Amino acid sequence: MPPGTKPQATDRLEDDDYPAYTMGRAAEMIGATPGFLRAIGEARLITPLRSEGGHRRYSRYQLRIAARARELVDSGTPIDAACRIIILEDQLEEALRLNEELRRNTADPSGGPADTSEDAGASAEGRGVPTEGRGAPTEAADR
Repeated sequence: MPPGTKPQATDRLEDDDYPAYTMGRAAEMIGATPGFLRAIGEARLITPLRSEGGHRRYSRYQLRIAARARELVDSGTPIDAACRIIILEDQLEEALRLNEELRRNTADPSGGPADTSEDAGASAEGRGVPTEGRGAPTEAADR
């Protein structure tokens, strides 16, 4: 959005990172229980934002991650292992994206470095998905 432009209310409807869903609605949407959402929050897979009243709010992006965790758990994977799998999948996706970007820049005849400033906001870390220690196990995996 250009500077000085007032955000429209409908802009939030397009934003995958906007925390629009209450815990009850989020659980209903992915076919899980509020307890499941709390469990994956405690495992640090997602970190819901809080409303002014302290209630958890989930974004569409977080719900996609929670739905993936539910699929793994429903197939018999322990919740901590499911969370670690999803974190690793996310890290792999980010590494593949960066590798592709580097390949394009290497093939670029101008030879200039890539401008990744706009990509920073799209990283998993900015979306409530832990990415700390990109090569080291996260706390969720150590349990």
